[in-house]
Amino acid sequence: MSFDDRDGFIWFDGKMVPWREANVHVLTHALHYASSVFEGQRAYGGKIFKLSQHSQRLRNSAELLGFEIPWSVAEIDAACEEVLKANNLTDAYMRPVAWRGSESMGVNPAGTKPHLAIAAWVWGKYFPPEKAAKGIRLDIAPWRRPAPYTAPVHSKAAGLYMIATMSKAHADNRGFDDALMFDYRGQVAEATGANAFFVRDGVLHTPTPDCFLNGITRQTIIELAQRRGIEVQERAIWPEELESFESFFLTGSAAEVTFVQSAGPWSFEVGPMQQMLAKDYDDLVNGRLA
Repeated sequence: MSFDDRDGFIWFDGKMVPWREANVHVLTHALHYASSVFEGQRAYGGKIFKLSQHSQRLRNSAELLGFEIPWSVAEIDAACEEVLKANNLTDAYMRPVAWRGSESMGVNPAGTKPHLAIAAWVWGKYFPPEKAAKGIRLDIAPWRRPAPYTAPVHSKAAGLYMIATMSKAHADNRGFDDALMFDYRGQVAEATGANAFFVRDGVLHTPTPDCFLNGITRQTIIELAQRRGIEVQERAIWPEELESFESFFLTGSAAEVTFVQSAGPWSFEVGPMQQMLAKDYDDLVNGRLA
């Protein structure tokens, strides 16, 4: 089903509108110059996981792009909860998105009005369960994450996902499930929409998020690992080191905890640590773990 032709309601600039009527003009600034930011979050049993953190990050992302969302964190939280209720959803994926409007055309965004919309729909596992159970296969992306002095890398900005989209399509065309991206230095960064974790000798390793998003799910997994007494090392990881890791998994609001069986020429096992952390995460988001 196309995302523009569905039943339901979308919160749009302060009011609930029918899904099919939540439209913008073709000359909106965001469409031409990528002046848009968004969030991806999930609701479990009617409760949106870490909602305020997502709403705060949305506002921070907009500020990094130079515009202010005219709704507070509390107001965005309330709007998200209203969307769930209006659509009779309890388990759902949610997409708040903010953008500059069509008041001005040209690189200069002066005079454009900020907008905010929030949609929610039923979306199961990001990867098919049969693949996720044994681990997905990653290609090596032909594009790299940019340097922090060339782009607002700590904003969840739509424009930064262009290379992710290209890398994902490239991987799909080659028979892979997703792609592992390196950064501008050649270090391991992340997948196209999820952060990366590696296991070796009982220690959890993850790339330092200095040129890509420090995901909320990523932060949650680090907290869960530390609760278990697992040592977590955030550091630079070079591709040559990948052959020494036993296990590899991805984290994200959409992907949740996804096991990886291979990335390019490197293979990994589905090990006990990642299985334990995946269960801990599932218990946490579903209210079974405080």
